[in-house]
Amino acid sequence: MKILVISQYFYPEQFRVNDICFELAKEGHEVTVLTGLPNYPSGVIDSKYRGFKNRTEEINGVKVIRSWLLGRGKGVKKLALNYISFALSSTLKAIFMKKDFDVILVYQLSPVTMALPGILLKKLTKKPLIIYCHDLWPESVAAAGISPESKIYSVLQKLSKWIYKSADEIFTSSKLFEEYFNHTLDIYDHITHLPVYAEALFENIRSTNRSDETVNLVFAGNIGEMQSVETIIYAANELREDHHIKFHIVGDGSSREKCEELADTLQLQNVIFHGQHPISEMPRFYEMADAFLITLKDNKVISYTLPNKVQSYMAAGKPIIGAINGETQIVIDEANCGLCAPAEDYKELANNIIKFVKEKEKHSIYGENARKYYDNNFSKKRYIERLNRLLQKII
Repeated sequence: MKILVISQYFYPEQFRVNDICFELAKEGHEVTVLTGLPNYPSGVIDSKYRGFKNRTEEINGVKVIRSWLLGRGKGVKKLALNYISFALSSTLKAIFMKKDFDVILVYQLSPVTMALPGILLKKLTKKPLIIYCHDLWPESVAAAGISPESKIYSVLQKLSKWIYKSADEIFTSSKLFEEYFNHTLDIYDHITHLPVYAEALFENIRSTNRSDETVNLVFAGNIGEMQSVETIIYAANELREDHHIKFHIVGDGSSREKCEELADTLQLQNVIFHGQHPISEMPRFYEMADAFLITLKDNKVISYTLPNKVQSYMAAGKPIIGAINGETQIVIDEANCGLCAPAEDYKELANNIIKFVKEKEKHSIYGENARKYYDNNFSKKRYIERLNRLLQKII
Protein backbone atom coordinates (compact mmCIF):
# COMPACT_ATOMS: atom_id res chain seq x y z
CA MET A 1 0.00 0.00 0.00
CA LYS A 2 0.96 3.61 -0.53
CA ILE A 3 -0.11 5.49 2.58
CA LEU A 4 -0.13 9.25 3.15
CA VAL A 5 -0.12 10.10 6.86
CA ILE A 6 -0.98 13.64 7.91
CA SER A 7 -0.08 14.81 11.41
CA GLN A 8 1.06 18.18 12.68
CA TYR A 9 3.51 16.29 14.94
CA PHE A 10 6.19 13.82 13.91
CA TYR A 11 9.73 12.72 14.80
CA PRO A 12 11.78 14.10 16.54
CA GLU A 13 8.63 15.07 18.46
CA GLN A 14 7.61 12.14 20.63
CA PHE A 15 4.24 10.74 19.59
CA ARG A 16 3.04 7.21 18.88
CA VAL A 17 2.48 8.15 15.21
CA ASN A 18 6.27 7.88 14.75
CA ASP A 19 6.44 4.19 15.61
CA ILE A 20 3.25 3.37 13.68
CA CYS A 21 4.68 4.89 10.51
CA PHE A 22 8.06 3.20 10.98
CA GLU A 23 6.33 -0.17 11.49
CA LEU A 24 4.18 0.27 8.37
CA ALA A 25 7.35 1.03 6.40
CA LYS A 26 8.98 -2.12 7.82
CA GLU A 27 5.95 -4.07 6.60
CA GLY A 28 6.84 -2.97 3.06
CA HIS A 29 4.32 -0.14 2.64
CA GLU A 30 5.30 3.15 1.03
CA VAL A 31 4.67 5.69 3.78
CA THR A 32 4.77 9.46 3.30
CA VAL A 33 4.14 11.85 6.20
CA LEU A 34 2.97 15.43 5.75
CA THR A 35 3.85 17.20 9.00
CA GLY A 36 5.03 20.46 10.56
CA LEU A 37 8.32 21.79 11.89
CA PRO A 38 9.29 20.17 15.22
CA ASN A 39 8.51 22.48 18.15
CA TYR A 40 6.63 20.34 20.69
CA PRO A 41 6.64 20.60 23.67
CA SER A 42 9.22 23.43 23.98
CA GLY A 43 7.30 25.78 21.69
CA VAL A 44 10.51 26.67 19.83
CA ILE A 45 11.21 25.31 16.35
CA ASP A 46 14.16 22.89 16.31
CA SER A 47 17.21 24.67 14.88
CA LYS A 48 17.77 21.78 12.45
CA TYR A 49 14.58 22.79 10.63
CA ARG A 50 14.88 26.58 10.54
CA GLY A 51 15.69 28.57 7.41
CA PHE A 52 13.95 26.10 5.06
CA LYS A 53 16.34 23.30 6.04
CA ASN A 54 15.32 19.62 5.95
CA ARG A 55 11.85 20.25 4.57
CA THR A 56 12.03 16.85 2.90
CA GLU A 57 13.86 13.92 4.46
CA GLU A 58 13.71 10.16 4.92
CA ILE A 59 13.54 8.70 8.43
CA ASN A 60 13.55 4.92 8.99
CA GLY A 61 12.15 4.30 5.52
CA VAL A 62 9.43 6.96 5.83
CA LYS A 63 9.41 9.96 3.48
CA VAL A 64 8.75 13.10 5.53
CA ILE A 65 7.47 16.34 3.99
CA ARG A 66 7.49 19.30 6.39
CA SER A 67 5.19 22.26 6.11
CA TRP A 68 5.91 25.68 7.62
CA LEU A 69 4.31 26.73 10.90
CA LEU A 70 4.77 29.19 13.74
CA GLY A 71 6.21 27.73 16.94
CA ARG A 72 3.56 27.19 19.62
CA GLY A 73 5.46 29.34 22.12
CA LYS A 74 3.61 30.09 25.35
CA GLY A 75 0.07 31.32 25.78
CA VAL A 76 -3.26 30.78 24.06
CA LYS A 77 -2.73 33.32 21.25
CA LYS A 78 0.56 31.80 20.10
CA LEU A 79 -0.92 28.31 20.30
CA ALA A 80 -3.86 29.41 18.14
CA LEU A 81 -1.43 30.87 15.58
CA ASN A 82 0.53 27.60 15.65
CA TYR A 83 -2.65 25.65 14.85
CA ILE A 84 -3.82 28.05 12.13
CA SER A 85 -0.41 28.36 10.45
CA PHE A 86 -0.05 24.60 10.02
CA ALA A 87 -3.62 24.18 8.76
CA LEU A 88 -3.11 26.85 6.08
CA SER A 89 0.45 26.01 5.00
CA SER A 90 -0.09 22.24 4.88
CA THR A 91 -3.29 22.65 2.87
CA LEU A 92 -1.38 24.80 0.40
CA LYS A 93 1.46 22.27 0.32
CA ALA A 94 -1.05 19.48 -0.38
CA ILE A 95 -2.07 21.15 -3.65
CA PHE A 96 1.43 20.86 -5.09
CA MET A 97 2.69 17.62 -3.56
CA LYS A 98 2.85 14.33 -5.49
CA LYS A 99 -0.47 12.51 -5.14
CA ASP A 100 0.74 8.94 -5.52
CA PHE A 101 -1.01 7.19 -2.61
CA ASP A 102 -3.87 4.74 -2.00
CA VAL A 103 -5.24 6.10 1.26
CA ILE A 104 -5.03 9.22 3.45
CA LEU A 105 -4.65 8.68 7.20
CA VAL A 106 -4.88 11.75 9.46
CA TYR A 107 -3.37 11.00 12.88
CA GLN A 108 -5.52 13.58 14.64
CA LEU A 109 -4.27 15.02 17.87
CA SER A 110 -4.98 18.67 18.67
CA PRO A 111 -6.00 20.56 16.64
CA VAL A 112 -8.64 18.88 14.48
CA THR A 113 -7.79 21.37 11.72
CA MET A 114 -4.73 19.29 10.88
CA ALA A 115 -7.20 17.18 8.88
CA LEU A 116 -7.92 20.03 6.40
CA PRO A 117 -5.18 19.06 3.88
CA GLY A 118 -6.55 15.51 4.02
CA ILE A 119 -10.04 16.71 3.11
CA LEU A 120 -8.65 18.69 0.18
CA LEU A 121 -6.59 15.72 -1.04
CA LYS A 122 -9.64 13.46 -0.78
CA LYS A 123 -11.54 15.83 -3.09
CA LEU A 124 -8.62 16.10 -5.52
CA THR A 125 -7.75 12.39 -5.69
CA LYS A 126 -11.00 10.60 -4.70
CA LYS A 127 -8.88 8.45 -2.35
CA PRO A 128 -10.39 7.34 0.99
CA LEU A 129 -9.80 9.55 4.04
CA ILE A 130 -9.40 8.14 7.55
CA ILE A 131 -9.31 10.37 10.63
CA TYR A 132 -7.65 8.61 13.55
CA CYS A 133 -9.05 10.56 16.50
CA HIS A 134 -6.95 10.89 19.67
CA ASP A 135 -8.34 14.25 20.87
CA LEU A 136 -12.04 15.08 20.71
CA TRP A 137 -12.80 18.48 19.25
CA PRO A 138 -14.11 20.97 20.18
CA GLU A 139 -14.18 19.46 23.69
CA SER A 140 -10.40 19.69 24.02
CA VAL A 141 -10.59 23.49 23.83
CA ALA A 142 -13.63 23.60 26.11
CA ALA A 143 -11.67 21.73 28.76
CA ALA A 144 -8.91 24.32 28.36
CA GLY A 145 -11.32 27.06 29.43
CA ILE A 146 -13.34 28.17 26.38
CA SER A 147 -17.00 28.31 27.36
CA PRO A 148 -19.40 26.00 25.45
CA GLU A 149 -21.72 29.03 25.37
CA SER A 150 -19.22 31.20 23.49
CA LYS A 151 -19.31 32.06 19.79
CA ILE A 152 -15.83 30.61 19.22
CA TYR A 153 -16.94 27.26 20.67
CA SER A 154 -20.01 27.26 18.42
CA VAL A 155 -17.84 27.90 15.36
CA LEU A 156 -15.35 25.19 16.38
CA GLN A 157 -18.15 22.69 16.96
CA LYS A 158 -19.58 23.27 13.47
CA LEU A 159 -16.09 23.08 11.95
CA SER A 160 -15.21 19.90 13.88
CA LYS A 161 -18.48 18.23 12.91
CA TRP A 162 -17.85 19.04 9.25
CA ILE A 163 -14.27 17.74 9.41
CA TYR A 164 -15.24 14.45 11.07
CA LYS A 165 -18.16 13.95 8.66
CA SER A 166 -15.76 14.44 5.72
CA ALA A 167 -13.94 11.22 6.62
CA ASP A 168 -14.78 7.89 5.03
CA GLU A 169 -13.79 6.18 8.29
CA ILE A 170 -13.05 7.34 11.83
CA PHE A 171 -10.67 5.36 14.03
CA THR A 172 -10.91 6.10 17.76
CA SER A 173 -8.24 5.54 20.38
CA SER A 174 -10.87 5.23 23.13
CA LYS A 175 -14.13 3.26 23.25
CA LEU A 176 -16.01 6.16 24.81
CA PHE A 177 -15.22 8.48 21.87
CA GLU A 178 -17.99 6.77 19.91
CA GLU A 179 -20.53 8.00 22.47
CA TYR A 180 -19.47 11.58 21.79
CA PHE A 181 -19.61 11.14 18.01
CA ASN A 182 -23.09 9.60 18.29
CA HIS A 183 -24.74 11.91 20.81
CA THR A 184 -22.99 15.23 20.24
CA LEU A 185 -21.89 15.29 16.60
CA ASP A 186 -24.64 13.03 15.16
CA ILE A 187 -22.08 10.72 13.53
CA TYR A 188 -23.05 7.05 13.77
CA ASP A 189 -21.41 5.20 10.88
CA HIS A 190 -17.91 4.02 9.99
CA ILE A 191 -16.44 4.35 13.49
CA THR A 192 -13.83 1.78 14.56
CA HIS A 193 -12.17 1.49 17.97
CA LEU A 194 -8.41 1.08 17.48
CA PRO A 195 -6.40 1.61 20.70
CA VAL A 196 -2.67 2.10 20.24
CA TYR A 197 0.17 0.02 21.63
CA ALA A 198 3.32 0.89 23.56
CA GLU A 199 6.76 1.14 21.96
CA ALA A 200 8.76 -2.08 22.25
CA LEU A 201 11.32 -0.63 24.67
CA PHE A 202 8.61 -0.45 27.37
CA GLU A 203 7.83 -4.16 27.07
CA ASN A 204 11.18 -5.18 28.57
CA ILE A 205 11.21 -3.04 31.69
CA ARG A 206 12.68 -4.54 34.84
CA SER A 207 12.41 -3.35 38.42
CA THR A 208 15.53 -1.97 40.04
CA ASN A 209 16.69 -3.65 43.24
CA ARG A 210 16.97 -1.18 46.10
CA SER A 211 18.03 -1.72 49.66
CA ASP A 212 16.12 1.27 51.07
CA GLU A 213 12.38 1.64 51.73
CA THR A 214 11.82 4.41 49.18
CA VAL A 215 8.60 4.17 47.15
CA ASN A 216 9.03 5.88 43.77
CA LEU A 217 5.87 7.07 42.03
CA VAL A 218 6.40 8.19 38.42
CA PHE A 219 4.32 10.40 36.14
CA ALA A 220 5.71 10.42 32.59
CA GLY A 221 4.38 12.47 29.71
CA ASN A 222 2.96 15.83 28.73
CA ILE A 223 2.45 18.31 31.57
CA GLY A 224 -0.44 20.33 30.15
CA GLU A 225 -3.69 21.82 31.32
CA MET A 226 -5.61 18.62 30.59
CA GLN A 227 -3.22 16.37 32.54
CA SER A 228 -3.99 18.05 35.90
CA VAL A 229 -0.53 17.32 37.29
CA GLU A 230 -1.44 19.78 40.06
CA THR A 231 -3.51 16.96 41.54
CA ILE A 232 -0.27 15.00 42.05
CA ILE A 233 1.43 18.02 43.62
CA TYR A 234 -1.42 18.49 46.11
CA ALA A 235 -1.39 14.76 46.93
CA ALA A 236 2.35 15.01 47.54
CA ASN A 237 1.64 17.87 49.94
CA GLU A 238 -0.77 15.62 51.86
CA LEU A 239 2.04 13.06 52.18
CA ARG A 240 4.91 15.45 52.87
CA GLU A 241 5.66 13.78 56.22
CA ASP A 242 6.05 10.34 54.59
CA HIS A 243 9.68 10.87 53.63
CA HIS A 244 10.05 7.47 51.95
CA ILE A 245 7.45 8.35 49.26
CA LYS A 246 8.91 10.23 46.29
CA PHE A 247 7.00 11.73 43.36
CA HIS A 248 8.86 11.89 40.03
CA ILE A 249 7.46 14.11 37.24
CA VAL A 250 9.09 13.33 33.89
CA GLY A 251 8.18 15.47 30.91
CA ASP A 252 7.44 18.99 29.75
CA GLY A 253 4.47 21.04 28.64
CA SER A 254 2.49 24.23 29.03
CA SER A 255 1.77 23.67 32.74
CA ARG A 256 5.21 22.50 33.83
CA GLU A 257 6.34 25.92 35.07
CA LYS A 258 3.08 26.39 36.99
CA CYS A 259 3.45 22.96 38.62
CA GLU A 260 7.06 23.65 39.60
CA GLU A 261 6.03 26.98 41.11
CA LEU A 262 3.25 25.24 43.06
CA ALA A 263 5.70 22.67 44.44
CA ASP A 264 8.08 25.50 45.41
CA THR A 265 5.29 27.49 47.07
CA LEU A 266 4.32 24.42 49.11
CA GLN A 267 8.02 23.85 49.88
CA LEU A 268 7.80 20.20 48.87
CA GLN A 269 10.89 18.04 49.17
CA ASN A 270 9.17 14.88 47.91
CA VAL A 271 8.51 16.06 44.33
CA ILE A 272 11.26 15.85 41.71
CA PHE A 273 10.90 17.35 38.22
CA HIS A 274 13.16 15.57 35.75
CA GLY A 275 12.26 17.55 32.63
CA GLN A 276 11.89 16.26 29.08
CA HIS A 277 13.91 13.25 27.92
CA PRO A 278 14.07 11.41 24.57
CA ILE A 279 12.08 8.21 24.48
CA SER A 280 15.31 6.17 24.40
CA GLU A 281 16.08 7.38 27.94
CA MET A 282 12.62 6.69 29.38
CA PRO A 283 13.22 3.04 30.42
CA ARG A 284 15.42 4.14 33.33
CA PHE A 285 12.52 6.13 34.79
CA TYR A 286 10.14 3.23 34.17
CA GLU A 287 12.53 0.81 35.88
CA MET A 288 12.76 2.96 39.00
CA ALA A 289 8.95 3.16 39.34
CA ASP A 290 7.19 1.17 42.03
CA ALA A 291 3.97 2.48 40.51
CA PHE A 292 2.93 4.91 37.80
CA LEU A 293 0.67 7.93 38.25
CA ILE A 294 -1.99 9.15 35.85
CA THR A 295 -4.30 12.14 36.15
CA LEU A 296 -6.72 14.13 34.00
CA LYS A 297 -9.00 17.09 34.59
CA ASP A 298 -12.49 16.53 35.96
CA ASN A 299 -14.29 16.94 32.64
CA LYS A 300 -16.84 14.49 31.26
CA VAL A 301 -15.69 14.51 27.64
CA ILE A 302 -11.96 14.70 28.42
CA SER A 303 -12.49 11.59 30.55
CA TYR A 304 -13.47 9.75 27.34
CA THR A 305 -9.76 9.89 26.45
CA LEU A 306 -7.42 6.96 27.03
CA PRO A 307 -3.97 8.62 27.26
CA ASN A 308 -1.26 6.73 25.37
CA LYS A 309 0.83 6.55 28.53
CA VAL A 310 -1.66 3.97 29.87
CA GLN A 311 -0.43 1.43 27.31
CA SER A 312 3.20 2.23 28.10
CA TYR A 313 2.58 1.87 31.83
CA MET A 314 0.81 -1.47 31.36
CA ALA A 315 3.46 -2.81 28.97
CA ALA A 316 6.05 -2.14 31.68
CA GLY A 317 4.13 -4.43 34.03
CA LYS A 318 3.89 -1.99 36.92
CA PRO A 319 0.91 -0.91 39.08
CA ILE A 320 -1.03 2.23 38.14
CA ILE A 321 -2.43 4.75 40.63
CA GLY A 322 -4.79 7.30 39.13
CA ALA A 323 -6.99 10.27 39.83
CA ILE A 324 -9.00 10.05 36.66
CA ASN A 325 -12.50 9.34 35.39
CA GLY A 326 -13.95 7.59 32.36
CA GLU A 327 -12.09 5.28 30.01
CA THR A 328 -8.85 5.05 31.99
CA GLN A 329 -10.69 4.30 35.23
CA ILE A 330 -12.60 1.55 33.42
CA VAL A 331 -9.34 0.03 32.11
CA ILE A 332 -7.63 0.11 35.53
CA ASP A 333 -10.67 -1.52 37.14
CA GLU A 334 -11.06 -4.15 34.38
CA ALA A 335 -7.39 -5.04 34.54
CA ASN A 336 -7.26 -4.92 38.36
CA CYS A 337 -3.86 -3.32 38.00
CA GLY A 338 -3.99 -0.58 40.63
CA LEU A 339 -6.09 2.00 42.45
CA CYS A 340 -8.13 4.88 41.09
CA ALA A 341 -9.59 8.02 42.67
CA PRO A 342 -11.98 10.50 41.02
CA ALA A 343 -10.35 13.12 38.80
CA GLU A 344 -8.77 16.05 40.70
CA ASP A 345 -9.49 14.38 44.08
CA TYR A 346 -6.00 14.78 45.52
CA LYS A 347 -7.03 13.69 49.02
CA GLU A 348 -8.34 10.34 47.75
CA LEU A 349 -5.27 9.98 45.55
CA ALA A 350 -3.11 10.45 48.65
CA ASN A 351 -5.22 7.90 50.56
CA ASN A 352 -4.81 5.39 47.74
CA ILE A 353 -1.04 5.93 47.74
CA ILE A 354 -0.95 5.17 51.48
CA LYS A 355 -3.06 2.07 50.87
CA PHE A 356 -0.75 0.99 48.05
CA VAL A 357 2.37 1.42 50.18
CA LYS A 358 0.87 -0.70 52.98
CA GLU A 359 -0.34 -3.51 50.71
CA LYS A 360 3.06 -4.64 49.44
CA GLU A 361 1.79 -8.13 48.67
CA LYS A 362 -0.44 -6.68 45.94
CA HIS A 363 2.30 -4.83 44.06
CA SER A 364 3.44 -7.79 41.95
CA ILE A 365 -0.18 -8.88 41.36
CA TYR A 366 -1.11 -5.43 40.04
CA GLY A 367 1.96 -5.43 37.80
CA GLU A 368 1.28 -8.89 36.39
CA ASN A 369 -2.36 -7.96 35.76
CA ALA A 370 -1.31 -4.80 33.95
CA ARG A 371 0.98 -6.70 31.57
CA LYS A 372 -1.60 -9.44 31.00
CA TYR A 373 -4.24 -6.86 30.08
CA TYR A 374 -1.77 -5.12 27.77
CA ASP A 375 -0.91 -8.35 25.94
CA ASN A 376 -4.59 -9.21 25.49
CA ASN A 377 -5.77 -5.77 24.39
CA PHE A 378 -2.95 -3.48 23.29
CA SER A 379 -0.08 -5.56 21.92
CA LYS A 380 1.87 -4.19 18.98
CA LYS A 381 1.56 -7.38 16.94
CA ARG A 382 -2.24 -7.38 17.21
CA TYR A 383 -2.39 -3.67 16.42
CA ILE A 384 -0.29 -3.79 13.24
CA GLU A 385 -2.18 -6.85 11.95
CA ARG A 386 -5.51 -5.16 12.56
CA LEU A 387 -4.41 -1.83 11.07
CA ASN A 388 -3.24 -3.62 7.91
CA ARG A 389 -6.59 -5.40 7.58
CA LEU A 390 -8.56 -2.20 8.12
CA LEU A 391 -6.52 -0.23 5.57
CA GLN A 392 -6.83 -2.99 2.97
CA LYS A 393 -10.58 -3.16 3.52
CA ILE A 394 -11.04 0.61 3.22
CA ILE A 395 -8.91 0.83 0.07
